[in-house]
Amino acid sequence: MDDAELIQRINDLVAEEEALQETPNHDVERVRELELMLDQCFDLLRQRRAKREFGQDPSSARVRDSGTVERYEG
Repeated sequence: MDDAELIQRINDLVAEEEALQETPNHDVERVRELELMLDQCFDLLRQRRAKREFGQDPSSARVRDSGTVERYEG
């Protein structure tokens, strides 16, 4: 997945999250899943950009597990 595809994925997840939150009695668990997937996508995008900046192959970036991205303090 390249950066453009990753950004599109982020946009799709945000749109789904916003649509869910606008409905009464929305699926709280699904919103939580979307938030986690967004965290992972943003983390992957940051990894790709950092690797590119330092002359490394951005395609070597990998999705990190939920525990890692949830504890990320930027």
